[in-house]
Amino acid sequence: MSIQKVQIADKLSLFSDHWAPRVIAEMNHDQFKLVKFLGSFVWHQHEDTDETFLVLHGSMCIEFSDQTIELQAGELLVVPKGVQHRPYADQECHVMLIEPKGIINTGETGHELTAANNVWI
Repeated sequence: MSIQKVQIADKLSLFSDHWAPRVIAEMNHDQFKLVKFLGSFVWHQHEDTDETFLVLHGSMCIEFSDQTIELQAGELLVVPKGVQHRPYADQECHVMLIEPKGIINTGETGHELTAANNVWI
């Protein structure tokens, strides 16, 4: 078994596309994913799991049916399962997602922004 640390900044430098999460680690059944946001994502929900957003660089917002929450670097938000939401960022924002392995980024919505799943960097 090889135990290695992950250099987050190095991993972020390996890709430039937006809304396409890359896996950097797994713990039990959860994956830690890096993703770059720019512009608006699609309204979606995850019926069976919560989704965690940890902002690493920049700022972003998550829209809900009744409110919008802004997140700055160093802030974290857990979106409960079944809650419809839409992330967006006016400027490029770097985010770590923490969610169970196999989760599709657009939920059950299906959209042109649906990313390939389980892509490691």
